Amino acid sequence: MRTPSRFSPLSSVTGTVQWMLNLATRMLARMLNMPEPLVHDTGVFVFTHVAAVESRVGKTLCPVRLLRQLRSWLR
Repeated sequence: MRTPSRFSPLSSVTGTVQWMLNLATRMLARMLNMPEPLVHDTGVFVFTHVAAVESRVGKTLCPVRLLRQLRSWLR
């Protein structure tokens, strides 16, 4: 009979990924000579702006919208 394990593989992977992200943030903060929270908040700020730009570009380049625009130009 096998005894149940206390740790699931998913929790160890999650812990490893979190540790690696913390390490990367700490190393980047040292390289830039900035406090870690500022590096983290700057990353979040940049991510939100990139996501906003991508959503605007996605709406602009939507195939259905482009087809409607082409049809209106051809009329």
